[in-house]
Amino acid sequence: MRYLSLLLILLVALLPASGLLAQAALPAAYEMSGFTHIPQHWNNCGPATLTMGLTYFGVPADQTPAANWLKPNTEDGNVSPWQMVEYVNTQLPGTTRALARVGGDLDTLKTLIANNFPVIIEEGYDPEPDRLGWMGHYLLVMGYDDATQQFKTQDSYLGPNRLYSYDHILKFWHHFNNTYIVLYDFAREQDLMTLLGDNADVTKNYLNALEKNRQLALENPNDAFAWFNMGTNYVALADLDAKAYEYAAAAFDQARNIGLPWRMLWYQFGPYEAYNAMGRYQDVLNLARILLDEPGTSQHIEETYYYAGVAREGMGERDRALNNYIEALHQNPNFTPAKEARDRLQAAASGG
Repeated sequence: MRYLSLLLILLVALLPASGLLAQAALPAAYEMSGFTHIPQHWNNCGPATLTMGLTYFGVPADQTPAANWLKPNTEDGNVSPWQMVEYVNTQLPGTTRALARVGGDLDTLKTLIANNFPVIIEEGYDPEPDRLGWMGHYLLVMGYDDATQQFKTQDSYLGPNRLYSYDHILKFWHHFNNTYIVLYDFAREQDLMTLLGDNADVTKNYLNALEKNRQLALENPNDAFAWFNMGTNYVALADLDAKAYEYAAAAFDQARNIGLPWRMLWYQFGPYEAYNAMGRYQDVLNLARILLDEPGTSQHIEETYYYAGVAREGMGERDRALNNYIEALHQNPNFTPAKEARDRLQAAASGG
């Protein structure tokens, strides 16, 4: 714990000063229109919510095309933000685009909404705690009202025009590093970048989110999500500092020591990346095994197999690693990292 306390205090020296989003004067209330609500199919909040956002641009209100590409296996329990962005930017005709950022706040959401940019957040979700328990969820945020302190959303699970308090959004959005996906027409890309301010730059965005969560961990050292988010941001900044993976692993260790929801590694994979980078391969395999021993959806997360493959490869077990990559692709044939790793190992085995 002493090392982690020093980590919190000293790392501020590595960070540039955090910037704020460029803000115009916002109306006290605003609501976008033009969305069609889509009730999600089983285990399908990502494709359903993404398609709801895309209906604003005239995309048909059919979640099946997105689901077929994002999660061909209906039991797959996760679609990551980068995959949703990739789907929009590579699989859709026309000029609709998407980008993802982290470390958002209430003003971020209100600014995007008031400027007519559809925004989807990734958040923790616990609609039926006695039956389902904590899980990850995507939510299309379409309006806000400062008088009532509420956001208006399209919720693929609980229904259309669902109201959530500002406090509720802040609490559960924090579970996913305040990640948000913005949908936009390419002709408005510069408008969007201007609104994002220094968060338009991906590296600065992660630096800002890191500092935000460092402050939260200083205020409450038992905030497991703040520690986890710090780890996530350090992984994203690994090219910036030689010790980033070391710091990330320490932050993830602290988050796990405090306690995290058991489904956390269905959705966020920073611990696998940090531990693999630090040569902690057995820790990766142990975490993967915990999930794979769970029946049902836990056995259908392609990232679990992929990162176990990376660990096996690090341990010199190339045949077992290749089997892991192949199984990851069995779960999702469109999962690019496993595809690249499989092809690399097969080319090496054939002398290519």
